[in-house]
Amino acid sequence: MTSRRIGLTDLILCEVLQGIRDPIAFAQIQEELPSRFHLFETGGKELAIAAAQNYRTLRERGYSVRKTIDCLIASFCLRMGHQLLHRDHDFDPFEKVLGLQVVHP
Repeated sequence: MTSRRIGLTDLILCEVLQGIRDPIAFAQIQEELPSRFHLFETGGKELAIAAAQNYRTLRERGYSVRKTIDCLIASFCLRMGHQLLHRDHDFDPFEKVLGLQVVHP
């Protein structure tokens, strides 16, 4: 078995933190996640354009992308050649149509 380095994007950090209701847990996880995993910074004009292009391609093929953030995360992974570890069926069209590399849990 090969070892892999696991990281997260700033967008994923945002999604994780948004889901935490307890203020103490929020503070703890806010500190711990970026210190335990490599944090990839995303964003910028190039990612916005790539995400929009990927959204349009999927829509033309009959797939609906429900969340812009999913489109940004998938597009970041596609552009940078990263594999995505997820349990979200919203990423399936990115894998099937656009070739997103996925680590299946």
